[in-house]
Amino acid sequence: MRRGIILSGVLALSFLGGQAQIADRSVNEDFKRRESSLKRVKSASVFNRKLTKDQRDALKVLYAYMPLSDMADRSADFFMENVNTSLRARKEMPWGAKVPDREFRHFVLPVRVNDEAIDLHRPVFYNELKDRVKNLSMKDAILEINHWCHEKACYQPSDGRTHPPLLTVYTGIGRCGEESTFTVAALRSMGIPARQVYTPRWAHTDDNHAWVEAWADGKWYFLGACEPEPVLNLGWFNSPASRGMLMNSRTYGRYDGPEEKLLARDFYTDINVTSNYAPVDTLKVKVVDLQGKPIAGSSVSYRLYNYAEFYPIATKVSDKNGESSLVAGLGDLLIWASDGKRYGFKKASVGKDREVVVTIGGNGEKSIDLNIVPPVVGSNLTLASPEAAEANKIRLAKEDSIRGAYYSTFCTPEKAEKIAEELQLSKDDLKYVMNNARGNHKVIENFLRSVKKSDRERAMSLLKAITVKDLSDIKADVLNDCMLSPASDSKFYVDYILSPRVAQEELSPYKAYFKKQLPAALQEECRKNPLKWVEWVSNNIDAREEWYPAKTRMLPIGVYQTRRTAETSRDIFFVAAARSMDIPARIDPVTGKTQWADADGNWNDANFDKSKKNLEIKNSPKGRLKLTYNKTGRIDDPKYYINFSISKIENGETTLMNFPEDGTWNTLFKDSQEMDAGDYMLVTGQRLADGGVLSKIDFFTIDPDKEVVLPLVIRQDNAQVQVIGNFDAETIYHDSASGADKSLLSTTGRGYYVLGILKPNNEPTNHALRDIAAVSDDLEKWGRSIVLLYDDNESLAKADKSIIESLPKTAVLGVDKNGVAAKAIIDAMKLSESERPIFIIADTFNRVVLVSQGYTIGLGERLIDIIHKLK
Repeated sequence: MRRGIILSGVLALSFLGGQAQIADRSVNEDFKRRESSLKRVKSASVFNRKLTKDQRDALKVLYAYMPLSDMADRSADFFMENVNTSLRARKEMPWGAKVPDREFRHFVLPVRVNDEAIDLHRPVFYNELKDRVKNLSMKDAILEINHWCHEKACYQPSDGRTHPPLLTVYTGIGRCGEESTFTVAALRSMGIPARQVYTPRWAHTDDNHAWVEAWADGKWYFLGACEPEPVLNLGWFNSPASRGMLMNSRTYGRYDGPEEKLLARDFYTDINVTSNYAPVDTLKVKVVDLQGKPIAGSSVSYRLYNYAEFYPIATKVSDKNGESSLVAGLGDLLIWASDGKRYGFKKASVGKDREVVVTIGGNGEKSIDLNIVPPVVGSNLTLASPEAAEANKIRLAKEDSIRGAYYSTFCTPEKAEKIAEELQLSKDDLKYVMNNARGNHKVIENFLRSVKKSDRERAMSLLKAITVKDLSDIKADVLNDCMLSPASDSKFYVDYILSPRVAQEELSPYKAYFKKQLPAALQEECRKNPLKWVEWVSNNIDAREEWYPAKTRMLPIGVYQTRRTAETSRDIFFVAAARSMDIPARIDPVTGKTQWADADGNWNDANFDKSKKNLEIKNSPKGRLKLTYNKTGRIDDPKYYINFSISKIENGETTLMNFPEDGTWNTLFKDSQEMDAGDYMLVTGQRLADGGVLSKIDFFTIDPDKEVVLPLVIRQDNAQVQVIGNFDAETIYHDSASGADKSLLSTTGRGYYVLGILKPNNEPTNHALRDIAAVSDDLEKWGRSIVLLYDDNESLAKADKSIIESLPKTAVLGVDKNGVAAKAIIDAMKLSESERPIFIIADTFNRVVLVSQGYTIGLGERLIDIIHKLK
């Protein structure tokens, strides 16, 4: 990883000493093109106000590029307040005049960071932070703001819906996408250019990650969001990022910075920042037909193996010569090209293959084996002095206590039991609800107290039907609005009529609105025949992707009012309004189809294609898929997303079938699964110790009313376990249970054991411990000790108790006295000194057979895989 800085280019300094030009020529041109369409958007009335030139120019930037959903769902006052705070920060902060127009326009002014629901955080954050940072240098201000973010929130995994910044503060937690959105928002609130950096998927392990880049004095620096370090360009992800294949960032508007443009639309630009973190090379792809003639305009998808699928990390369009290219890390990709009907694919090794040719229509294989090799780990690391590291450690402890004080205001299990007893509700159910409500517990309690006694069980059914994250941020008006749905004994009632949750949209109250606004005659007609609602939506909602970046959603009421939205928001609107009319409706979680249920309990597809008759039920023909499996290696029951996945191929493109996350071969395909007829791709993979993958792709077709039987084959590495180093089993550690100093040998007895060197509340450590907890049964059957050591008693005390309690009974906690064990492993295996966690499998003859350092998803599975091979 590059140690120092990311240069933003000489042109970025054009603002210095000159007249501010918030809206340049391209902004004015783009705004003018949109201006006529803004008449249907109420919030655009902000331009009728008396505005200064800077206010008007800043608003032009927002309205020229932000999604239609943001304009429709927020008020004129909302955008005016954001603009005023941005201009205030530029004027009042000491670095305001240093920030060039381009960086201000793209990385300070935008309200949105990625796909979060937007909120009015900016004035709140500005008022809280201004006195804290106003006397600091720009770089020190970035560090200080990250410390403030750490006081407010820490890492906890959750679903893919992204909290807006204020809700991250409200809940006190966030996954990396939320933490980085929050930190970018805090930096921008203080007039510091900031952007979210995102790796769509890692190459060497499953999962992804997001962090932050901030601009100071002409240069870009990176930092871990809500994970303060004593210096910039330092985070636990230094090492994983050094072997990344792609890191990107999104900016709104027509960006003319120096970075490679992955995707340039009229209103947003995705930029490639991979070279700031990892060695890269340019891969050129040429797409041709069966006669070797170049195909222009084809979709070229650069795909990375992750979570048992080949996930598209970037998609480009071939030029007139059939060519496209990508700057990427030095590892393997699958290149998938499509002309909208047919497809072709080929494996490419970036750094080795300068150009690959993909022939569309030329892949006749029914099965193909692929060995996937990820980039190797880099060693560059920005270092902080021991004194700075120690001072930072003290600050982190204080910030943990500040956040802990806020957590102490949440509802306790004892308080939840008391409320349950008073309201005559299940104690276990209410403890679950209140624990996940976090800072939202009062909203939930007041809601339960407000409903009449006869409705309390129905209210509890509603609370259990929404997601864990919904419990932490759902508003009272949404809950009360849901209760307008009359009680029903339909099996679909709770999940598909009462519940407001459709996909991953922002929740809002809509039932009362639609019950009032939709004509009564239409509602009655649609209840009798839901196809009438399909027809109404087809004829009245103009669904197009224009003005929409991926994943942003318009509220259902906004869709009804504007009658113009993206297909995803149209589908959510269809379901929301259908439920308001007491029609069971959903977006199918596996296929993504929009559906309604008939009186017989059958799900029917909502077909919005105006070229077809909407008043006829045209469900896709069905077939069945059965997978047979003969145990290979130690895998008894292959897991979906871990060992295999299935994607449907339509119009030359693949769509992943999103079966439940806990799905396995046994639960899904052993006895066959009903699926739409069509063409499919089965991907299997076994992740190796070095992060590589032994993958296999099978193509097959499901015919209507037929069953396909296909073997599920997971390729194995049959090499025997090898000794890769030495570690002294007589090493002394402090055992926390007995309070005594003892040798590892005295704890483990003769034989193999697992040793972990951990860092408390560190994201890679928490991931590793959760992965170990997930295979507790297998590790307990193995029966050998798992010794987990922290630096000192203080670090041990900070360990997340909820994770520790879920570990195998064979786990032993302790302290690595004076860092002796860590130093021995690091020296023997030539590892990074600072990166945690470190895990080894060793035996009491001092032989090491596995070492893992840093961020690794699926560590538990890797441990079990090695353990099953041990003699």
